[in-house]
Amino acid sequence: MGVYKLTRTSTRALIAGLCRPTIIGLENVPPTGPFIVAANHLSFLDSVLVQALMPRRVAFFAKAEYFTGTGLKGAAMRSFFEGVGSIPVERGEQAASVAALRTLLDILDQDGGIGIYPEGTRSRDGLLYRGRTGVGWLALTSGAPVVPVGLIGTERLQPAGARMIRPQHFTMKVGRPLYFQKTGPDHALPARRQATDRVMDAIAELSGQERAGTYNQHKADG
Repeated sequence: MGVYKLTRTSTRALIAGLCRPTIIGLENVPPTGPFIVAANHLSFLDSVLVQALMPRRVAFFAKAEYFTGTGLKGAAMRSFFEGVGSIPVERGEQAASVAALRTLLDILDQDGGIGIYPEGTRSRDGLLYRGRTGVGWLALTSGAPVVPVGLIGTERLQPAGARMIRPQHFTMKVGRPLYFQKTGPDHALPARRQATDRVMDAIAELSGQERAGTYNQHKADG
C-alpha cells in the first residue's frame, strides 16, 4: 500500500472511530477527470477531513512550515501532509494569487482533484462569507466541474485558540457538481463573479449557514 493510501486509510479510520461523522453525497464526486472541491471553512482540520473522506485524492494548500520541520515531529508532520496530498505554500502568499491558482490548474490539467475555500480563510463566527473569485477563475479556465461541500460542526473539533483536538460529531454534505463553460483564462470579470456566486449559493444550501454578505477580513490561516 502506497504512502497516500496508507495515510488516508488510517486517518479515515481514526475520524470514523472518534467522531462518527455523517457523510452525505459522496456519489456526487466525479469518478474520473478533473474536479474542484469548494467548501466552507470552519476549522483548521477541514482540509484533512475532506482529504481523508473523499473517494478521490484532493489537493489542498498547506503552510510550508508543515513540510520543513526537523526531528521526529517534523518528519511525522511532513509525512502526513505529503501523504494526504497537500501542497506547500509559503506563509504570506495569498491562496487566490495567480501563481498559486496556476499550481492548482496544473493538477486539473492532469485530471486530478483540488480543494479550495472560496471564503479565503476560516470563519470565526460561523457565518458564510462572500466568495473570492479564484474558484470562478479555476472553473472557467479549466472547465472542471465544481463539487460544493458543506461542513457542519467541524469548528467544535478544535475551537479557535485551542491546542487540543476534541473528538466531536460533524457532518459533511457533498452536493451535485456544478458545470461551467470552459472559456480559458480570458473571460470577463462578471462571468467569474457569477460563477463564484453560484458556487457559494450551493455551499450555503448544504451548510445551512447564515450569509455574511461581505468578505472575510481575518488574517489567512494558511
